[in-house]
Amino acid sequence: MVVFTYDKTFEGLLTALFEAYYYKIFPDLLWAEQEPLPLFYDRVIPIYTDEEKSKRVWQGLQKKLSRGGLSFLTITWLSELADVDMLLFRYMRKNIDSPQSIELNFGDPDVLKISQIWKKVNQEKHRLLQFTRFQKTADDIFFAVFEPRYNVLPLTTPHFQNRFSDQKWLLYDVKRKYGYYYDLSEVTEVYFSSETTPFQNGKLSEEYLAADEKLFQQLWKQYFKSIAIRERLNPKLHRQNMPARFWKYLTEKQD
Repeated sequence: MVVFTYDKTFEGLLTALFEAYYYKIFPDLLWAEQEPLPLFYDRVIPIYTDEEKSKRVWQGLQKKLSRGGLSFLTITWLSELADVDMLLFRYMRKNIDSPQSIELNFGDPDVLKISQIWKKVNQEKHRLLQFTRFQKTADDIFFAVFEPRYNVLPLTTPHFQNRFSDQKWLLYDVKRKYGYYYDLSEVTEVYFSSETTPFQNGKLSEEYLAADEKLFQQLWKQYFKSIAIRERLNPKLHRQNMPARFWKYLTEKQD
């Protein structure tokens, strides 16, 4: 059994594909660097991410796949599911070896699996857009916290940059401990250390809130309650349309 070890980045995965074709050695497993190796293997080949090699592979895939097929690759990667890298490796290899794209061949188990994962990740992205609740800070930054099931934050920034181009905003993924800040001109990646984290349980600390933010939050909660029709409450449907895992980050659900 041949094991490739790499840095678990998408560029690293593309580099692994390049090296596999270059040396004509294809892995049975893709393993993270520093991770304990499996019990049984014949050979371990370390892969070092190379920007030029990964770029050449991507350019080759662009000739074989449509824009939709390429998005299947990048969006499926953001699922962070176990063994998704091996799944994508097989999918890319099949497309390279085939005289024509197999992206619509849903009879192939890898193509079907990728389409299913893509759908779930895309659905999570739309849920994030639906359930975003901004909190205004004292320095006029609109701040929102998430904890998505998949790493979909990069997929949401184009929407927010287009929709709220005249406002400074900061989106933060507490599960993966990174976020994106928009300063009216560009989007940059940001991180908070445990000492500088300005929020707890999805709520900004009082010292960071704008003077009128608490009033707006109270008004929103009151509006949410006033439009509810008690006789038509359906908790099961409510949880289906607004999953409980999002509630602690929704203003209307906080005490």
